Amino acid sequence: MDDVPDLGPVPRRRTVGVALVRRLIGEQFPRWAGLPVRPVSHGGWDNFTFHVGDGMVARLPSAAEYALAVEKEQRWLPVLASRLPLPVPVPLAQGKPGAGYPFPWSIHSWLDGETASPDRIADPVRFAVDLAGFLAALQDVEAAGGPRPGKHNWFRGATLRTYEPSAERALAALDGRIDAGLAREIWTTALAARWDGRDVWFHGDVAAGNLLLDGGALTAVIDFGTCGVGDPACDTAIAWTLLTAEGRRAFRERLSVDDETWARGRGWALWKTLVSAARTGEEAEEAHRVLGEILAEYPTGR
Repeated sequence: MDDVPDLGPVPRRRTVGVALVRRLIGEQFPRWAGLPVRPVSHGGWDNFTFHVGDGMVARLPSAAEYALAVEKEQRWLPVLASRLPLPVPVPLAQGKPGAGYPFPWSIHSWLDGETASPDRIADPVRFAVDLAGFLAALQDVEAAGGPRPGKHNWFRGATLRTYEPSAERALAALDGRIDAGLAREIWTTALAARWDGRDVWFHGDVAAGNLLLDGGALTAVIDFGTCGVGDPACDTAIAWTLLTAEGRRAFRERLSVDDETWARGRGWALWKTLVSAARTGEEAEEAHRVLGEILAEYPTGR
């Protein structure tokens, strides 16, 4: 059995506001001190994000665990950006702890666009092919020396068994509300699917909120905090969580995904949706929709 790393407790998040960001910028980057600062709508969980002027964004980790990604992004995003077919954020400066804020932080270039959603995507198949092309280019970047899975990315790119405890808790919570037997079969199949051990680059959180659209077409990919080198199966989860059935087939063909990687990717999608479905609210409702699609497709989508 694979060695399973310890994810540890859920991070305790800090609160970061506009006044603190203005003070940090004023103390550390006085050339930008006069620019307006305002929160980014739907700025994410791992980082508090703020517009700085019209062309930049400040990203301040919300907990110590998330701060581990700052230096990684500073080091690797410029390397990746030069090799990718779509824009990605480019680090412009790295901030230090200060003004009572204890973590390193970043200023990146701002990329315009609407976050992806099924109703905003103009051509689902074209979107799927473009996304697969982006991930294929990412996987082609030289992986030597890249960041291996670890706490900096919550072990994305490592074994799915890392997430077995949370998957089992979600399955227990959903028993009687979903076909738990079928879900467990899919999960067990994913755990048994082997990776060839060849390290490649992956994004680690290919999700609707990190894919930007212009006119319904994919134009940029953001938030590389969970990126690294390892097993790229985690990036194929998007095939079930966002793509249509036709788009999923086009995505798999363009990315040339083998059966074992596809099974692991389905496992990543299943884990994500099980955990979300076990909660309440709008997120749970959407997760149940995706979960129904994962269960209905199996095993015909093998």
